Amino acid sequence: MENLLKELQYIKGVGPKRNQDLQKLDVHNIFDLLWFLPRAYFNRANLSAIRDLPLDTSVNLQARVLSTAHNRTNRGFHIFKARLEDNTGVITAVWFNQPFLANVIKSGQEILVTGKVDSRYRDLQLHVSAYEILDDDTIEFNIVPVYPLSGSLNQKNLRKMMHFVLQNYLADYPEILSPDIRNKYGLIDIHTALQHIHFPESAETYLQARKRLAFEELLLFQLSLDKYHTQGQPAENCAIHREKTDLYRQLRLKLPFVLTDDQDKVLQEISADMESDRVMNRLLQGDVGAGKTVVAALAMAKAVASGYQAALMAPTEILAQQHFEAIQKFFAGSEVVIACLTGGTPLAERRLILQATLSGEINILLGTHALIQEQVEFNNLGLVIIDEQHRFGVRQRAMLSQKGENPDVLVMTATPIPRTLALTAYGDLDLSVIHKLPPGRKAVKTRYLSRSSRNQAYDFARQLIKLGQQAYVVCPLVEESEKQDLQAAITLYEELRNSIYAEFSVGLIYGRMKTGEKEMIMQRFKSGEIQVLVSTTVIEVGVDVPNASVIIIEHAERFGLSQLHQLRGRVGRGSHQSYCILLADARTEEAKRRLKAMEKSNDGFELANEDLAIRGPGDFWGVRQHGLQDLKIASLIRDIDLIRLSIEIAGHLKPEYIQSPIMDLYIKNKFKQSNEIARN
Repeated sequence: MENLLKELQYIKGVGPKRNQDLQKLDVHNIFDLLWFLPRAYFNRANLSAIRDLPLDTSVNLQARVLSTAHNRTNRGFHIFKARLEDNTGVITAVWFNQPFLANVIKSGQEILVTGKVDSRYRDLQLHVSAYEILDDDTIEFNIVPVYPLSGSLNQKNLRKMMHFVLQNYLADYPEILSPDIRNKYGLIDIHTALQHIHFPESAETYLQARKRLAFEELLLFQLSLDKYHTQGQPAENCAIHREKTDLYRQLRLKLPFVLTDDQDKVLQEISADMESDRVMNRLLQGDVGAGKTVVAALAMAKAVASGYQAALMAPTEILAQQHFEAIQKFFAGSEVVIACLTGGTPLAERRLILQATLSGEINILLGTHALIQEQVEFNNLGLVIIDEQHRFGVRQRAMLSQKGENPDVLVMTATPIPRTLALTAYGDLDLSVIHKLPPGRKAVKTRYLSRSSRNQAYDFARQLIKLGQQAYVVCPLVEESEKQDLQAAITLYEELRNSIYAEFSVGLIYGRMKTGEKEMIMQRFKSGEIQVLVSTTVIEVGVDVPNASVIIIEHAERFGLSQLHQLRGRVGRGSHQSYCILLADARTEEAKRRLKAMEKSNDGFELANEDLAIRGPGDFWGVRQHGLQDLKIASLIRDIDLIRLSIEIAGHLKPEYIQSPIMDLYIKNKFKQSNEIARN
């Protein structure tokens, strides 16, 4: 493996200049070069004749260059053209904004091109997506790779480099799967896979190579998360929840509603985990309003009835305070002692909470990141609940768990995660899902309007406010920005208060406010004193005001689908028909696709799959996270079977194998971009 980490500038055919250009492509050593996968292939065994070229279909063509021309349009675009000829006819090939080609492609050259034929012009044109100049030094394969390029690199020298590395270093690449596993699951060996991903002999060999390398990535990703060392193993002195009182049963009987089938099933799964001699690590997914809070409250009741303390950590002070109020109501009439600790907790109150938590007087402690501070000590912590878990780093979640002796852990999210993404990023967690919303919830009606219809949107909301209902108005920034043409929250607040909604009470809330100010504003909004609340995305998660029936989202094109869905979830929580109005100047197809998806669906899981397809796994949560952006060939949309297989095999690998220096080196190099993120 160490041989594969050699710098490339000392490899035949590279040198300092090409090495510098390779580094721009994030290729730093031989290992990286082997994983520098082609973006396309030329199939010389499947060439088309000029006279038979179909329209609007990608074709491969080998021809001779008759002449070239280069011009520049009035708008400054560069157009390079080459007249190409084979023994069946002549066609014009066109390249856009590549003026350097005038010094590269010359009359008389033999050239291989890939592109689509466009018939919109007087003569047929071949719009080129890839090309290669053929000469005597061309490596002779029927199917040749086409790589991303940078600087001095071209396809010819990249193929020569790759050919040299495959011949001289491929044997050093470690095989991590035994012959038994490969035979059982129909996987080829890693050396054949790497050879055939770069120089496939046929479509079949390419697909075999892709399957093995996609599996290799997914397996290494699973191992990179350091989660298979203790998974499924009985833990010494772990919390085993055996109820000593009937608190759980009494609270469940007092519920003013009947739990849904999904909620009941999830509670059975959680109870079984809590009663076992293995540490619970469970992810609870549920769409906005699905009823996760009551499930969490009943889990805490089970912990307290078993003689343990419970802790719940939320990402914002607003959400922590809201959970505190909801949990207090849930346990009203019982002897359970509940407290809330945030960064804004007054010093004297904080001291009392710390003392009571350490003594065991406090049964349930809720809060923000303040819970993981060193001064916070528990007497007998048996259950840890993390709400909106993706807002916390891995280390932050672990720090709360470490305040007890192997407590059970339940992480929750109202951001629906596609199953493939959940299995990959959280393969160490058992999954529980609340699919259906409680009965009686009315679907929020969503409308996407251009910003030219802005007055119409505000007039519609005005009618609802006059009926006694309330409105949110959301925009993504607090201050004016030169880089982004967004309506700032403060400016919008002044506009609404002084002009558009001068007859109503308008409030403003944003992340940089002091805790006391936020709490006061939210309380005034909940009570109805504030009729219109202007906000940044600080209200994205968990805020619950049943009388709010309309939300207007300014510059909605700047948000991801999951975030838009979360914001929409702030309304539709009461008896009124609710509405979400998306004001946007959507100039890209991607933005239009997101907004139209919001209009069509209220299903968070359906939207999550669409969001994953649009943005990709690395950006799904709006931040780069968990090494998913390092996947070069595996697809979290189509490789569900390989994801399941990677989790299964990772769970059965021997711990000493996972912890070997060679495996650690292997994983760190494969996921070097985000290896630190995954461990922080």
